[in-house]
Amino acid sequence: MINRKKVMVVFGTRPEAIKMAPVIQALRQNESIHCQITVTAQHREMLDQVLKLFKMVPDFDLNLMKQGQTLTEITTRALNGLREVFQREIPDLVLVHGDTTTTFVAALAAFYSQIPIGHVEAGLRTGNKYSPFPEEMNRRLASVLTDFHFAPTETAQRNLLQEGIAPEKVFVTGNTVIDALLATVEPNYSFLDPEIQSIVKQGETSRMVLVTTHRRENLGEPMRQIYQALKSMLEAFPDTHVVFPVHKNPKVRKVVTEVLGNNPRVFLIEPMDYEPFVNLMARSHLILTDSGGIQEEAPSLGIPVLVVRDTTERPEAVEAGTVSLVGTEYDSVFMELKRLLSSKDAYQKMATASNPYGDGHSGERIAKIVIGN
Repeated sequence: MINRKKVMVVFGTRPEAIKMAPVIQALRQNESIHCQITVTAQHREMLDQVLKLFKMVPDFDLNLMKQGQTLTEITTRALNGLREVFQREIPDLVLVHGDTTTTFVAALAAFYSQIPIGHVEAGLRTGNKYSPFPEEMNRRLASVLTDFHFAPTETAQRNLLQEGIAPEKVFVTGNTVIDALLATVEPNYSFLDPEIQSIVKQGETSRMVLVTTHRRENLGEPMRQIYQALKSMLEAFPDTHVVFPVHKNPKVRKVVTEVLGNNPRVFLIEPMDYEPFVNLMARSHLILTDSGGIQEEAPSLGIPVLVVRDTTERPEAVEAGTVSLVGTEYDSVFMELKRLLSSKDAYQKMATASNPYGDGHSGERIAKIVIGN
């Protein structure tokens, strides 16, 4: 369907690298494809460990990460850097992923160079351009520029068709994050970090609640209410403990330290590499998060997920019953934590619901479409 020789995959963050790794692996198994990798390094440290894990060596590294960078700064630097790469290499197809600033800018730079664009994980929508910010508009703007839309679900496909995208340009492939997850989680995984080893051992006698928060729209009072709800949960359920890989953002660290820092059953740890993190996730009892990717990953592991956001671009998981959208207010977060920790029936209903995001072969499907078979 798409007859291309040189395919350039562009990403800048850890989640993009994780989700594009299965696509890159599948493309590189076909000799007719010359697959190149370009990274903006929008997130430097977190990106590098995933590149190493999946044995991906960038052909071009813009290394744009700067402390305190604004959206405007990363956008303009990425646009200039990608323009130079595209004009020098002239790929036949540029593949982007998801909803980051790198995604939108790479699509725009490819459009300016009149290079066709493929968008992996296309069609996710909340309907609110400021939630999540700036991701909702990044993916909408990328869709306008995209030539080949790889939608993870039928819901995403419907979103694109409703926006006027031609049906023959939309392909339902499943989500590549499931490919990466199933290739990484191991039943007998050995944690190298002694602190993590100790936390996992504690999970043998205490229920582990894994927490991640980082969204811009949750900074400040919303996060404070989320953490207060966790504090109340720990008081109400002595057989629970919280493991919290804390985002590097100082605004996140300040609030979580104030509310949860002195609690002996709260383990505030540094952000984890992908491999140990997903294996820790597989050993958790319950996950509370504002992450998009975890909403897709945890259901494959049979772990209920409480999403501390007011909107989600992944309604399939909510409809399937694997995810509960609880907002950020103290009462709603605490009551949902209490419900799942008190009721075995409520917990099992979420833990055994079917995962709507794929079977672990999404990267292969995308590669076949790109190759043209």
